[in-house]
Amino acid sequence: MQYTALLCAGVAVIAAMGIIFGADVLRMAAPVAEYSVFVDPVVENQNLFVTGRVTIHNTGTRDLTNMEVDFGGGDRLELGTLASGKSVIVSPPDGNAMEFVVVSADNGILEGRSYREPPKMVGMMGS
Repeated sequence: MQYTALLCAGVAVIAAMGIIFGADVLRMAAPVAEYSVFVDPVVENQNLFVTGRVTIHNTGTRDLTNMEVDFGGGDRLELGTLASGKSVIVSPPDGNAMEFVVVSADNGILEGRSYREPPKMVGMMGS
């Protein structure tokens, strides 16, 4: 009886984790709005250098036009058009503070995010 309860609790925890983590994947895989964008800026502090990248994914059902990325500090990048379901990865220019990114496009798209730093993994460069 105790094993059955423990097994049911384990299955419930795994199901909850699947729902929580699956929500982010589903957001990128299933477009729900005509005009929508997902922005993920990442900064990686290595021992000798710092790298940054911004992943931009069109999660809408329509193409995004007149896209522009504002890296802050006066650094801007015009992307033009991003087709529905497509992604692009861009890097901030050298010397940028890499604190905040704002992505804008036609049809009311304005998405701002702070850079996040991924967790360090043992044995990987920079950890």
